[in-house]
Amino acid sequence: MVYETIAFVLFALVTLGCSLGVVLVRDVWHSALLLGGALLSVAVHYVMLQAEFLAAMQILVYVGGVLILITFAVMLTKPTAESTSEVSEA
Repeated sequence: MVYETIAFVLFALVTLGCSLGVVLVRDVWHSALLLGGALLSVAVHYVMLQAEFLAAMQILVYVGGVLILITFAVMLTKPTAESTSEVSEA
């Protein structure tokens, strides 16, 4: 019982830390990685509640799908050298 409480508190702190990092970090790529950490820790909470199906869907849909979409969006909208020079002149 004590180990379950320690594990819950640990993953709750990981979830809170990653969630705050998603909001506070300026780099989009690091924000996406922190979002993945937060979503994975929520999946761990589902496993602790003995809801393995929900944990699997959390990982497949959110971590697998949403983070891949964010990664592609970041890669496809990467600023070029011309656009960064225009921004610095303004």
